[in-house]
Amino acid sequence: MKAGQEEMKAKQEEMKARQEKMKAGQVEMKVRPEEMKAGLEKKMEGGQERMEQVQEEMKVRQEEMKAGLEKKMEAGQERMEQVQEEMKDLIRAGKEEMRVHVASQVEGIKDHVDGCIGRMEEEVQGVKGKIEEVKTEVQEKMSDLERRLSDLETRPNNFPTNPEFMYSRPTVKPLTFDGLTSWTVFKTQFDVVSSTNGWTDSVKASQLVASLRGSAAEVLQGIPADKLTDLTTIEKALESRFGDSHLTQFYRTELKTRRQKPGESLQELAADVE
Repeated sequence: MKAGQEEMKAKQEEMKARQEKMKAGQVEMKVRPEEMKAGLEKKMEGGQERMEQVQEEMKVRQEEMKAGLEKKMEAGQERMEQVQEEMKDLIRAGKEEMRVHVASQVEGIKDHVDGCIGRMEEEVQGVKGKIEEVKTEVQEKMSDLERRLSDLETRPNNFPTNPEFMYSRPTVKPLTFDGLTSWTVFKTQFDVVSSTNGWTDSVKASQLVASLRGSAAEVLQGIPADKLTDLTTIEKALESRFGDSHLTQFYRTELKTRRQKPGESLQELAADVE
């Protein structure tokens, strides 16, 4: 029995030891959460500090990137403005060069046209001189014919007639004038014909009116009816419309108002003007 009690007592001691161990384990379990909580709080504080540090670094880098971008944008803007100024300078230089080139070409054409007009005026003067020479020669021949006629008319009636000295006044067929030929040449021919036929001024006027054709006849529309028998009035109207001075002014106007056609080169324009 004593052995049984000893055994029971041993078991009670063992149970008591286990209880103490369990109690110590419970105490330890109570202590460890506090330690874990403190560790976690410490780690969280460290993580928070690291996060703040990273955020600060990111903020600094953002500021640096912003400053760098602004600097690059300013440099790009300055470069763009510089390029724009260079382009403006090139455009201005190109316009000035083109203006000088065109002005030079226009001046060259103007000089060429003036030269052509000068040559035309010289040619007109030359034609006038030749016409005057022909007119003088014709007048001399007419004077000679009139002198011979006068000699024949004043000789005595009993003077023997010699066929060699026989002279009959010729009759020349009237001319026509349509305004397309030279008025000066026609006028000279008309004077010769009228003188040869012995026409009076009244007959000359009627013959001159009858000889007009086309645009020349249209001149008569601007002459009063009571002046259509006046030789001087008719001749002045025709001279004003078809005379050399009118033609010179007409050609001068044509040359000065001539414009370059689309696709026409300056050489072609100059050749056409000439």
